[in-house]
Amino acid sequence: MSDDPRIQSAAIALLDAVARRIEANERLAPTTNDAVLLAAVARTAAMVLDAEAASVAIHDPTSDRLVFRAAAGPHGSAVIGLAIEATAGIAGYAFTTGQPLAIADVAVDPRFDRTFAEATGYVPRSLLATPLVDAQGTVGVLEVLDRRNGTFSMRDLDIAGALAAEAVVIVRAGTAARNTTSLLRDALVELMRSADPASLDEAAIDSLVSRATSDLVTDDDDPTWRLADRIARLREIDLTTWSWPSIGSTRCCGAAVVAVGPAGQTVARD
Repeated sequence: MSDDPRIQSAAIALLDAVARRIEANERLAPTTNDAVLLAAVARTAAMVLDAEAASVAIHDPTSDRLVFRAAAGPHGSAVIGLAIEATAGIAGYAFTTGQPLAIADVAVDPRFDRTFAEATGYVPRSLLATPLVDAQGTVGVLEVLDRRNGTFSMRDLDIAGALAAEAVVIVRAGTAARNTTSLLRDALVELMRSADPASLDEAAIDSLVSRATSDLVTDDDDPTWRLADRIARLREIDLTTWSWPSIGSTRCCGAAVVAVGPAGQTVARD
């Protein structure tokens, strides 16, 4: 590799930034992967909302499809791995509009994809869908199916929105864990290629990446790690015993909330 101090300085800065990102991700989810955590979100949603089933679909930008990554309920395993167009069905509507909604009778809603539901072995009567959205964009949809006692309410949408926010954190952390090593390596290769193609040594770059991701030494008093550890502890709270506060008229996920009644009427809350 080049002895140019400018190149070395840039490489060190990049290594340090990415290594800190990896360490933060490990502290947030040290023993589990995102699939396990998303399954926990689905189970919690079904339990807290007293519903028959729930699922989490994540957007695959390469194929522009929603892929079901986690589910809870008697037919949950049948839906995992299935994919739909990003605009298809009620899930697609929630994903593309960013608008949470609850539907009391899916049979009368033209957005409902009965063919897909039948393929999973479970055709719901009612459902709730809320997007997984943050400041960076929308990454998927949380759906909850068939409330056991009555239909889904505005409060149910608020609770689902809180769980969807947790799912977004999980998805973002999982993406960082999968992409960081390859992003770091690719960035260093491009840096060397543009600065001094003759000195490009990919084996040396691989060694640097390996060292950055395995030999990171951190200071537990660093504010970054204190924040990461605090978030990790908060994520261990049992949401099934959580006393949910009265949210009132606050907006859910920064969007208007829509509920559709049995006769098809729509009630919106800004």
